[in-house]
Order: sequence, then C-alpha cells, then structure tokens
Amino acid sequence: VQLQASGGGLVQAGGSLRLSCAASGLRFRGYSVGWFRQASGKEREFVAAIKSYGSSTYYADSVKGRFVMSRDNAENTVYLQMNSLKPEDTAVYYCAADPSLITSSLWNPDAYVYWGRGTQVTVSS
Repeated sequence: VQLQASGGGLVQAGGSLRLSCAASGLRFRGYSVGWFRQASGKEREFVAAIKSYGSSTYYADSVKGRFVMSRDNAENTVYLQMNSLKPEDTAVYYCAADPSLITSSLWNPDAYVYWGRGTQVTVSS
C-alpha cells in the first residue's frame, strides 16, 4: 500500500491550493481517509477526514469553512481544497487511511494504519 500526497507549494495569504492523495494497493472507497499537518516544532494535528463508503466529512475548527475534502472513487484519489489560506496553515500535510475507523477516532493520527509522505504547504504573509 502506498499513499502519495502532492499539490503543496508556496502561496500568498488569501490564496488557494488543492492537495491530492493518490493510493495504490487499496481502494479509498472502503477506507476512512484523513488529512493531518505538522508545523515545524509542533505535533501532528488533525485537519479533515472523510468516512469510508460515504461522503461525510469532518474538519478541525481551524479550517472549517475554508477547506473542503472530497473523494473521487474513479480516480482513487482524495483531495483537500484549501481556500483563504493563512500563514498559520504552513505545515507539512499528510494523508492517512484506515479501513475500520469509527467517527470518534477520525481525529486521532494514531488510529490510522497507512500514511503517505507529506507535501509542504507554505503560506506567506
């Protein structure tokens, strides 16, 4: 199983980026998928998640209303559309997947079994 996050980059505050997470070796449809981020010197934190077999999405309060997570089953890819970016959104962003998470565990990075390499997002002020 491999997850590959991409789409990061340098953007000015107020700008947008779309991250992608492509999977090989699993079908995202049957997995809950989460986005996490880790800023320099800080712990990894939950950003957003989508439940398996559905379209229910969940967001951290810090990104609610600005970020939108979606899943394309045909492309076996998960996206994170990030709008109105702020300097505090600067971090390495990771995608993770697990086949059996309950809703209350979506925020917990330790609950995910598969992780991809991160992609750097830098927001300048």
